[in-house]
Order: sequence, then C-alpha cells, then structure tokens
Amino acid sequence: MTNQHGLNSRTRRFAMVAAAGLVVALGSAACGDQTSVESSSNASAPGATKAKHPTEIGVAPQTFTPVVASTIGPETAPVRGTDGRYHVVYELQLTNAKAVPATIRSVAVLDEADRERVITRFQDSRLVENMRTLAPSPVENTTIEPNGSRLLFVNLAFDSLDEVPQTLIHRFRLLGAANPGSTEPTPLTYTITPFEIGNLRPVVVGPPLKGDGWVAFNGCCDLRFAHRGAVQSVNGGLFDSQRFAIDYMQLDDNGHFVTGDVTNPQNWTQYGSEVIAAANGTVVSVANNFPNQVPGSLPDPGSFDTIESVDGNHVILKFRNGVYAFYAHLEKGSVVVEPGDKVKRGDKLGLLGNTGNTSAPHLHFHIMSGPEALASDALPFVVDSFGYEGQVPLQTALESDDLTEDFGTDRHAPVPRKNELLLNLAIVGFPGD
Repeated sequence: MTNQHGLNSRTRRFAMVAAAGLVVALGSAACGDQTSVESSSNASAPGATKAKHPTEIGVAPQTFTPVVASTIGPETAPVRGTDGRYHVVYELQLTNAKAVPATIRSVAVLDEADRERVITRFQDSRLVENMRTLAPSPVENTTIEPNGSRLLFVNLAFDSLDEVPQTLIHRFRLLGAANPGSTEPTPLTYTITPFEIGNLRPVVVGPPLKGDGWVAFNGCCDLRFAHRGAVQSVNGGLFDSQRFAIDYMQLDDNGHFVTGDVTNPQNWTQYGSEVIAAANGTVVSVANNFPNQVPGSLPDPGSFDTIESVDGNHVILKFRNGVYAFYAHLEKGSVVVEPGDKVKRGDKLGLLGNTGNTSAPHLHFHIMSGPEALASDALPFVVDSFGYEGQVPLQTALESDDLTEDFGTDRHAPVPRKNELLLNLAIVGFPGD
C-alpha cells in the first residue's frame, strides 16, 4: 500500500500503490518577534490588585499561536535502521487557526531538556520539500491559508541511542496573526508541541518471506517514495499506518525484477512466492477473491469501491495486544488461513500476487497499532535476523521507467544483521529457520 504523491513522473508510473481506499477583537497586531513570555499581557484592569506573575503560581504564560501543531499518532520509538543509525520518524499537522494567512519561516526540532540543542531545522527549500497538503501532495511555498492545514514530515537520525532526547519540542518562526484582531501577518516566534519518544520499543518480528535478493522498495524514510507520505483520512481521523511499510520485490541472479513481457505477472521474479507469518499470532481478517491486476501501470482508481478492494487479497494478523501485521496484494485464491486461526512464525499465509491498487507484483507489509489497515498508526519494527546484501542505487530507482533495469549492481554477499529496520532500497536475504 503506498501513496504516489511526491514521486517524479517516471517513478510514479511504477509505484507499488494501494493507498486511500488507503472571539472579541483585540486591536491592531503587535510588531516584532514574540516568544511565549514576551507576548503575554501584563496589563491589569482599573482598581484591580496586582496579580502575581503566572509562573509564581504555577500557571504557564499564555500567547496567541496562530499556527497550531499536533503529531499524527500518539507516540513513537527510535528504531535502528540498516544504515546503523537510530531513526525517529513522525509527522506534524500544522493548522492556521486565524483569518490571516500564515507563512512558516522555519521549524526547529529541539531537545526539550536542553532547548539550546537543535536536533534539526526545516527552512527555505528543505521546509518546502518536507511539507505536504492534507491530500497529501507537494506544496510550492510555506504559506498556509486561513483555516488551512499542512503536514510536515520529520525524519531524525542519531548515531546512538544515547543521543536520542526523551522529549522533542518545536520552535516555530513565522509570519502570522499576532492576536485575534490582526488583519496583517507579523513576525512571531514560539515553541510548542512536545512529543515524547523512547517510552516504546520497536516491535521485533521475523521475515514475512523466504529466500534472498529481497528489496525493501518504498521503505522508510525517503519522502520521494510512496509510503512515507501516505497519510490518510479514515474513520474521522488522520492516520499514517504506512510510515515504516515495505513493498518487497525480489531480484533474480541477474539483478532484475522482471524478464520478458512486464504485463505478465508470472514473469516477475517474486510472483507466487510463499508469504509467511512473521511471528506467532491470530488471524484477524482475510480477503481472497480479488483478481490480479495487469502489471505495468496502476489500475483505474474508480475500479475500487471499498478500502478492502484497494488492499487486494490480504491477511491481518494480531501478534499481541496493540500489535498487528498487514500483508497485502496476495494472489487470488492463495490465502490458506481464516479469521480466528492460530498461526506460528513461519507458517504459510498465502502467495505473493498483484491484486488491489498495485502496478507490479509485490508484498506490502507493515506493523500497526490496530486491526484496521489504514485507520491504525504505524509502529516501528525490526527484523530479528537477516542477511544484508547491499542497496539498490537510488538514482536507478528514481529514474526507472518500467523496473526492467539491472537493480543489483551494488549487491554483495550477505552480511549477517540483527534487529534492524529495513530502510528504503535495502537488499536482504532471509535464511530458512
């Protein structure tokens, strides 16, 4: 399951996609930059006794914040990737709650315990590149219209767990309405939206497939690829169930995904591969009767009338409370489990196919916080044991017209790895248990 916004036109054609169906006026504005403390009022009504400063009685200073921010999903955890770094991945929903346009100048991600420590800063072109509409689609600038919203995609990487803050907080510099009576935007600075991390641990699973040469296509965390931007509005909320999702495709010995006619599913190396349980669990739901799509292009979006049909044939497993696994695009009639069945790690679930909203055979796999494929939050996960075989060159993937190129030019003998998230375009092998 993916969302193709953000891919260039060539890569978009062959994206492995299955997303979506996946007050009193206060007068004129103040001038100059304002912080939370600077913008709080010290005025008192005539005859009133002077009150204590708010901080003396435990009340935080107040400030008008025309752009408000919240995270998509309640929490996350740092997860070690195949690049050896620890990744913290999340999204901010930014909403301009005033009647004056707001232009974001920068967003600095800070360590809440040491606000002088800037983890990263989004500004200028980098801010534009990581911002999306709620659709989501790319933006041309960082201005948010009155009552409008945007998404900011954040991917932090740390060299060690010791470097990861317990809580992040976000400092905004913007032009916006300084108060509800403002008619023109003015410069503002304020720090909002603390986000705790580190209270969770990544989910540990086994592989969902067997064999070598598997490519983690559309894996975390490049926004130019499909899954990273696949926030969906489902069941009355915004969810990013695909934040860490992977589209598994397999290379043959010559580095190719497909040989011969690309419109024949059986010409793709991975087609028909056995899909297995990545951990012990219980089957929650299945679909088994959707037909194959013709590889080579995405199907007509109008051909899908339910979210389930977008997923194609699929299996959802419950591993434990709050941890579910989603397998999508399985071959028609190949699913061998039913809801309520107990499965053990390595048990066959079905065969890899090309059903649902997909342009080439692959297995879509992700771990999530609930039993709904789209209306659940993504959970970071690691594979407990695998062989790392290198990377597909980034430019090869970005510039491919039809996925017929040699994608294995940088492939090497497998190097044993443990407990890592397979990042985008990693090539891996899964030895048999």
